[in-house]
Amino acid sequence: MIKTVIFDMDGVIVDTEPVHRYAYFQHFDELKIPVTEELFTTFTGNSTKNVFQSLKDRFGLTGEVEDLVQRKRAIFNDAFDFKEDLFLLAGVEDLIKDLHQNGIQLILASSASKVTIERVFRRFHLHQYFSHIVSGEDFPQSKPNPAIFVHAASLSEAPIAECIIIEDSKNGVTAAKAAGIYCVGYNSEHSKLQDISHADLIINHFNELDAQKVKQLT
Repeated sequence: MIKTVIFDMDGVIVDTEPVHRYAYFQHFDELKIPVTEELFTTFTGNSTKNVFQSLKDRFGLTGEVEDLVQRKRAIFNDAFDFKEDLFLLAGVEDLIKDLHQNGIQLILASSASKVTIERVFRRFHLHQYFSHIVSGEDFPQSKPNPAIFVHAASLSEAPIAECIIIEDSKNGVTAAKAAGIYCVGYNSEHSKLQDISHADLIINHFNELDAQKVKQLT
């Protein structure tokens, strides 16, 4: 029986991707680097640090990675604070509350920075539901490397066989499977061009899940 659900955040709980996208492309313009849509799509599920390390290698950027990261985050934070149309994705708050009320442990494992996670959790009052929060900035490699999910599962009160992961990106699904954890792929309208076909179960809306259904997933 499933006792722990590990959530990704961007594209699963909240869609901050438009804000991230705005910040990234504003920064790309400042840096005068030609990042295509195809290249940008491959970064989904990666930490900001690893995105800029990749871009530094590809385009020969001279700035320090940490400085590049901080500039992008500054643009993001300014946009986040003024963006009023930022909402939890349809149905996810009801699912989170239902899982919590039925004794299922919730853990967040997101590639987002701790600062971004804290902004989202504080804005939408999510701390009360999650026992642990894991940020990708604490790991040298991003998804599809499974390290973040292996660590999240180690925080579970249940064995790994009684955990599931909810993801919306190709890199996230790949990381979940590499960690040996059952993966629910959320086919989000906000996560375009993502191949989640390797997920164990694919859903199109969170109303397809509830605590009783989740407990029976294997």
